[in-house]
Amino acid sequence: MRNLAVVLTTMPDDARTDELARTLVDEKLAACVNVYAPMMSTYRWKGAIEREAERQIVIKTTVDRLDELRSRLHELHPYELPEFLVLNADQASAAYAAWVIDVVGDIR
Repeated sequence: MRNLAVVLTTMPDDARTDELARTLVDEKLAACVNVYAPMMSTYRWKGAIEREAERQIVIKTTVDRLDELRSRLHELHPYELPEFLVLNADQASAAYAAWVIDVVGDIR
């Protein structure tokens, strides 16, 4: 086990997205945050079909930081129900895993 996780979320297509990415890295909750190009999301929300411009955010962190990251993301996120999908990254290379753990710390 390499103790790594990849978290996916979406944000509005505006300056808050880059601010969130910077904050998560500044606070060492993430080693790296990728912000993808704008995309259109179509989804059902409160009984209506919505369509909005969003950006996909990919957050690289450790399993140990997930609870703190989840809490902080909910504090900073503008959505009532932010996406928070955690992908297992057990097969990450040893060198990459070591870098992520070095950046965010291994709190086990």
